[in-house]
Amino acid sequence: MRYGDRRAWVWSVMLATALVGAWPVVAAQLEAIPPGAAYAGLQPLKAPAPGPLLLQTGDRLAVIGDSITEQQMYSRLIEDYLTVCVPQLAVTVRQFGWSGETAEGFLRRMDSDCLRLKPTVATLCYGMNDYRYKPFDEANGQWYRERYTAVVKGLQAAGARVVVGSNGCVGKVASWVKSASGTLEQHNDCLCRMRNIALEVAAERGVRFADIFWPQFKAGVEARARYGAEFNIAGGDGVHPGWAGHLVMAYAYLRALGLNGNIGTLTLDYPTSEANGSPGHAVERCARGEMTVYSTRYPFVLTGNPTKDDSTRAGASLVPFSRELNRLMLVVKRAPAGNYRVTWGEQTVTFTAAQLAAGINLADAFPDNPFGPAFAKVDDAVRAKQAFERTQIKERFHSAEFKANPDAVVAQTEATHAQLAAALAAAVVPVRHVVRVERVR
Repeated sequence: MRYGDRRAWVWSVMLATALVGAWPVVAAQLEAIPPGAAYAGLQPLKAPAPGPLLLQTGDRLAVIGDSITEQQMYSRLIEDYLTVCVPQLAVTVRQFGWSGETAEGFLRRMDSDCLRLKPTVATLCYGMNDYRYKPFDEANGQWYRERYTAVVKGLQAAGARVVVGSNGCVGKVASWVKSASGTLEQHNDCLCRMRNIALEVAAERGVRFADIFWPQFKAGVEARARYGAEFNIAGGDGVHPGWAGHLVMAYAYLRALGLNGNIGTLTLDYPTSEANGSPGHAVERCARGEMTVYSTRYPFVLTGNPTKDDSTRAGASLVPFSRELNRLMLVVKRAPAGNYRVTWGEQTVTFTAAQLAAGINLADAFPDNPFGPAFAKVDDAVRAKQAFERTQIKERFHSAEFKANPDAVVAQTEATHAQLAAALAAAVVPVRHVVRVERVR
């Protein structure tokens, strides 16, 4: 977003909600709200479009937030994506989730836990605990605004580029919180207002905004209509999402970081069997419509039952993940009119010549594909590394040993972390795969 455009947008947002509780606002300032009782009363301010790529080669990304971040699910999905889908950026990731935390809580540990490790980019996710599991209160909204702003200022002062994430939605009133009050509708109204405050903080500080609440809330409504009432985008307890909800979160952050989703293109001239691939995909051989490809970039591999809330595949069906973030295209030129079988791995799908000429997204059309085993090994390595990051931050950096000799603890834990990072790097191996195009006679 150009400076002038951003300034105009900032002012439009600030005028729309000059006070925390400035409700309602005019429709033109809001996201498009679908019909239906589920959306009654919600007034999400219009979020800005994703900007250009925010990441730079060699960036160190800090993923910061509360227990939803500490679940190490959306943070894993983000690191998986950055590791194998855009390996050329060489971005490293650390998660800093802390259960029960508010923006104020992170302020108290920001220097010791996070800034000492020198992140260059940071994603934030606060608001769930900050809303206190109650209907909206203007004083609490102002409290949240001030502390979220202070977090952003602290990271900016340390030289980090920031993505302010909103809170998500809830599917139940958190019964385990003794002070919780109000109805589910009041809670999501409050979370929508907190989301708007986060958006305003991002605008006022000139940083990116990742909208979690609105896409997640809409996905939940759509999923219940499509897959049944038992589907809960916010997870079994109504607060901590399963894999579908975390996929929606990862989608929001990756888009806010400016990723364009172009994983690569394989091009086949059907009459001559001449073929080539874009960077990251070398065609080693092609004969009679069969390409052998050596790929150093992976598409993102979605898994699980596409109708269940513990599945990334289900999450990707509720947001435009494949279209906007996961495009490995096959383009077949000069194929005579008719139908063609495309085989990739163990799957075969039929397309028309016109569809092939326009290009098909292999990653979307073939959810079970040759990258699955390699992707799973990378994810295992990411899981192990992020599990240690929790131990490093929550246990070792907050121990008596650390208080006595912080430099020694940092050195010891960083040595272990380096080993896990090396194991992750070693898990990323090229994948040789075959794509076959056959005319249906």
